[in-house]
Amino acid sequence: MTRLSGITPSGHVQLGNYLGAVRRWATEREPADLFFVSDMHAMSTPHKPGRLRALTREQFAVLLAAGIGPESVFVQSDLACELGALNWILECTCSYGEAARMIQFKERGAGQDSVRVGLLTYPVLMAADILLQGATEVPVGSDQDQHVELARVLARRFNATYGEVFAVPEAVVPKTAARVRDLSDPARKMAKSTQQSAGVVFVLDEPDVIRRKFRRAVTDDVGEVRYDPENQPGVANLLEILGACRGTSPYTAASAADSYAALKEIAAEAVVEVLGPVRERARELLDDPAELDRIRAHGAKHAADRAQPRLQAAMRMAGLR
Repeated sequence: MTRLSGITPSGHVQLGNYLGAVRRWATEREPADLFFVSDMHAMSTPHKPGRLRALTREQFAVLLAAGIGPESVFVQSDLACELGALNWILECTCSYGEAARMIQFKERGAGQDSVRVGLLTYPVLMAADILLQGATEVPVGSDQDQHVELARVLARRFNATYGEVFAVPEAVVPKTAARVRDLSDPARKMAKSTQQSAGVVFVLDEPDVIRRKFRRAVTDDVGEVRYDPENQPGVANLLEILGACRGTSPYTAASAADSYAALKEIAAEAVVEVLGPVRERARELLDDPAELDRIRAHGAKHAADRAQPRLQAAMRMAGLR
């Protein structure tokens, strides 16, 4: 079994990314699992090259700092040659209708002359990410199920048309994680691409910045610390964060504080404690570009070596060898 997961550098890594995905990748990974920074996916909409480059390095450093081994993590664009070749084969296996039915394209690009072709075709690139590494399981949220299903369709079609090359991946639902919401607006998820960062806690935030954001967190006028997501979403968000950091349920976390002010302080300190070692190690890596580049090259070679036999077989079966 090989699991594959990626994170797109559309912004700085935030608390929700860490508690909901990155920490789990580090603690639950098996030797065959792979994790990557999907910088090529970030190009499907307008972007600034310098910012993309910096965010990619930051995210790579955070994955390493979280405890994912160097042999299990890589940057997508470091396999641009392999992915480019397989992506073209899969694009020639995919129909326009299948690509155009992807929900992101329908919602953000269909019918707009200015939309980039990459927004239409990036689900095929995602399929290439998955199939190139022989992934059998892809942990995704419900918004990505459709993309994994496209990878399954393309794998089956290629295998039936040209010969057996690709494993047919399964989308798997990750274990339940905290629903981390924006501290300033608990009606929306905490997101790394949010323009207003007052309610977003980033992994590389300094402790005092984290404390300040928690002190400003939105609560309510009920005045009771209890876990009631429907009627007290702000308080529930703080309890989910505290529970996730301490490894307890939000109901149990509610007994830790008798006032909103106390809850904010306790939750802030729990986050500072959890993120501290990751922030420090990530900063060390970012401050040592040569070492980070060395680790990155090692991860890229490992991923490329794993991919080559499968890519060569696909090219041969498709008539390119």
